[in-house]
Amino acid sequence: MIKDSGQSLSATNPQTKTKRCHYWRMWFLALKFLNPPIPISSSLGLHFSTPPLISPILSSIQIKNIPMAKGGSMESAADRYQSTLDALSSLITKKSRADKSNKGDRYDLLFDYLKILELDEAISQLKIIHVAGTKGKGSTCTFAESILRNCGFRTGLFTSPHLIDVRERFRLDGLEISEEKFLEYFWWCYDRLKEETNDDVPMPTYFRFLALLAFKIFAAEQVDVAILEVGLGGRFDATNVVEKPIVCGISSLGYDHMEILGNTLGEIAGEKAGIFKHEIPAFTVPQPDEAMHVLEEKASKLNVNLQVAHPLNVNLLNGLKLALEGEHQYLNAGLAVALCSTWLQRTGHPIINFNQTGPLPEPFIKGLTTASLQGRAQIVPDIESPGNLVFYLDGAHSPESMEACARWFSLCTRDDNHLSNLNYQPQQHMDEGSKKDTAQILLFNCMSVRDPQLLLPRLMRTCASHGVCFKKALFVPNISVYHKVGSQALPTIDPQVDLSWQFALQRAWESLMQSDKGGEPSNTDQACEEVKDDTGMSVMSCKNSSIFSSLPSAIKWLRDTAQKDRFVRFQVLVTGSLHLVGDVLRLIKK
Repeated sequence: MIKDSGQSLSATNPQTKTKRCHYWRMWFLALKFLNPPIPISSSLGLHFSTPPLISPILSSIQIKNIPMAKGGSMESAADRYQSTLDALSSLITKKSRADKSNKGDRYDLLFDYLKILELDEAISQLKIIHVAGTKGKGSTCTFAESILRNCGFRTGLFTSPHLIDVRERFRLDGLEISEEKFLEYFWWCYDRLKEETNDDVPMPTYFRFLALLAFKIFAAEQVDVAILEVGLGGRFDATNVVEKPIVCGISSLGYDHMEILGNTLGEIAGEKAGIFKHEIPAFTVPQPDEAMHVLEEKASKLNVNLQVAHPLNVNLLNGLKLALEGEHQYLNAGLAVALCSTWLQRTGHPIINFNQTGPLPEPFIKGLTTASLQGRAQIVPDIESPGNLVFYLDGAHSPESMEACARWFSLCTRDDNHLSNLNYQPQQHMDEGSKKDTAQILLFNCMSVRDPQLLLPRLMRTCASHGVCFKKALFVPNISVYHKVGSQALPTIDPQVDLSWQFALQRAWESLMQSDKGGEPSNTDQACEEVKDDTGMSVMSCKNSSIFSSLPSAIKWLRDTAQKDRFVRFQVLVTGSLHLVGDVLRLIKK
């Protein structure tokens, strides 16, 4: 029913007589003029109820959640979408991902939610590829989706986190879900959960809701295959309500989220192996002995045929390159090929088959060479000075992925071969750019639960081993925050932002730089001075690094520097956090 100021407008309500005109006007406006119009579809849960006079005709109709602005006018599309993001943000219970729900807190609630949303049977009908891991699971899922889409199947892909817009997490046939469909499915799920939950069965937390939403979207859209990336861990992840996937995958394992998953590779592997299901085949990549032993032990207990997928042989691509850059992507591609081959066989599509030594089928090659994933080994020239300032973005945030990121960045900047693939040329830009000197800048932030003493040395020393040394490191806070879901629009900058973590990162970097040159780490503060940035905040500028109070300030400094020195191409590595990468993309693409 339509609600006005919290009062029901049903025929039995005493206030209905004074509001009946408003009721019918808004009822017809909602159907006729809402942009996008509300589809009258029982599959989306829209049921209409009306006063008794029309009851025989429209007795099953009920309109819920017609977005209203202040004063009773219909919300704009932008306001409606923001209202939805605000509702989603209300499900975030902590400012960090490391909350107790990640450790299995009341995991059984997920099955209550599935019953409320009537998704039990729908999930059992989905033909799912389920992938966990520390590094490369998102890339593996992206490759797998692209392969099967190019094989002619309707695909659904659920990944995390998003970089700019939450709709990135839900892809249908390779494209993020439309705003219209997202709003429809979001409120379908949110309303039912809001109505049926209580103190004993509270509303699901943020990621659990997103996983439930993914299941609803993929079931309603009748995808042929659903590829699910585990959010965190595996055993207690919201995606693990799937009881019978077609095939499971474990990408490279390493040290990350140890406050949740454990302090050893064995403990971490045990959590990841929680996605294994009885007699469901699984693949992994070559792992450290400690991790592999645990994976094999868990697989044996469940009678899982666990096989090792080796890196893809580059010769199988017929002279083409993987769409996702970096040598480590051949490992992820090999895992994706094994998962897709097994999915095809187990779902009755053996017509697209091959052996590991033979040529890849054409749809596999096309899938691997056209896949797209933002924020992983991504090169973006700055729109304001494309020949002078280039951003290299990679959301690496573990020691092992930091090393892979450093190798990729070093090879790109050393060889400059990427210029032929950038979209900013005309030819004269390439000619001018090829004659320029280069300077490498690091733009960095990471979550405070991570240890910069594990991340920064891997990054700096791997780059140095390839002959790449950073002229300057810039440390900034993220714009996006963990307790609020953002939109395409940039949020306002906090003028009282706490920079204590950025100071800690800067001290670690300066100490690392000084000790690498044979100096005493204890003297690092002596080479620093307090200065005012363009916002008027006091920040620390040191010999090898600077702190900026906001990311826009850092981007402005980079652009100003590039404009002043047009004989140098500034190559900026943005890493340490996918949230930072997303914030940078929002700024430099506007």
